[in-house]
Amino acid sequence: MRQATAGQPAAYPRIPAGLAPLSAASARPLVIIVDDDHHVRSALQELLLSVDIESACFSTTQDLLQFELSDRPGCLILDVRMPGISGLDLQQHLLRSGNTKPIIFLTGHGDIAMTVQAMKAGAVDFLTKPVRDQALLDAVGDAIERDIAQTAAARRVRQATERHATLTARERQVLTEVAKGRLNKQIAFDLGLSEITIKLHRSNGSRKMQARSVTELIRIWEMLPDDLRRNVPG
Repeated sequence: MRQATAGQPAAYPRIPAGLAPLSAASARPLVIIVDDDHHVRSALQELLLSVDIESACFSTTQDLLQFELSDRPGCLILDVRMPGISGLDLQQHLLRSGNTKPIIFLTGHGDIAMTVQAMKAGAVDFLTKPVRDQALLDAVGDAIERDIAQTAAARRVRQATERHATLTARERQVLTEVAKGRLNKQIAFDLGLSEITIKLHRSNGSRKMQARSVTELIRIWEMLPDDLRRNVPG
């Protein structure tokens, strides 16, 4: 996919600004607008700029799919009915590809069935045109907060998984039992090892997982994928 150049929001139909790789400036939110109505795109961009939120505009979902979605915190504002791939279809496409960037639907053609479908698939909000400025800004604020939280959670899972990979097979086995709330002597009996040996594996494994207490170990362990949490070989 192509990567657009960072900068100030561009006037459509120029390539939208802001779709740049993660950088020092990446903490600034970026909202991606997809709507086939030029006046709607311009109005939304001006509204967001009034609260210092950068945006990038596309007239179709096909145009958006030519670019990589930014790693910057933000969300998408999608119309439902557009030429080619609809906003709802794009939502499903992103979900299948594992992209959880929050979505706000803004449409003049919504109905209950569309609203239910969008919300069940994780949309932040489903708004109808014309929309009050504050209602849209509130939805954007909620979506950005959700994206920041999701990104932080994903980073913690990734770190826990990477640390888990440094454990020996025995450390994984012991920590799996510790995370279940079992005592050292119970684990030692089940594995046919001395309690001192269990304590050693437990200490080394906890250090590698950066867990300073049983409570913290359990919290970290719960972040792991199911197969790792159950000590199932990959």
